[in-house]
Amino acid sequence: MDQQPLKSRRNRLKSRLQARKYKSQLIIGTIIATFIAITPSFLPSYESAPSVAACKPSFFNYDSKSWGDVRLVMWIFTSKIIPLMLIIIWFFTCRHWWYHALLVPIIMYLYQIFVLFNDDLNYIDELQFIYMLPVMAIVIPSIYLIRAKIFDKLNTVDKSMQDLEDELKIRPKGIIGKLKDYF
Repeated sequence: MDQQPLKSRRNRLKSRLQARKYKSQLIIGTIIATFIAITPSFLPSYESAPSVAACKPSFFNYDSKSWGDVRLVMWIFTSKIIPLMLIIIWFFTCRHWWYHALLVPIIMYLYQIFVLFNDDLNYIDELQFIYMLPVMAIVIPSIYLIRAKIFDKLNTVDKSMQDLEDELKIRPKGIIGKLKDYF
């Protein structure tokens, strides 16, 4: 007879924990959606940069030697950082089996930002494909192997493509959980 009250207490506790989890997911989802919705307002932020060769804000000094204009550098930077932020959000929130393919554009944008602030280089985006080859050499075959496993299961088992994709979806872990998978 003691089992029944214990089971009902467990069920109530379980439902409260699920409600908290749902509420936290709702809050995080709202924050992410709001951030994505306001990203167009970040585009004109380069206009706040001065139209001079060097500027000295309170926490760092920047001299745009080869570019000649800080505003131009900030315009290029905003055109690289905003898509990078959106792809990173997509990477951490994607539940499909192919989400590792997003690493290629992430690395590409990071490389372009690095080259932008490296004053020794004259041309941006010139050799990025050569630097992308190691990343692509790991990501593309991995994705192909996952795809081959999907089609092998599809041919040997009577499942639809949607069932297989649902089976391979990554369950939500949160950003910290995904970072732990990589390090």
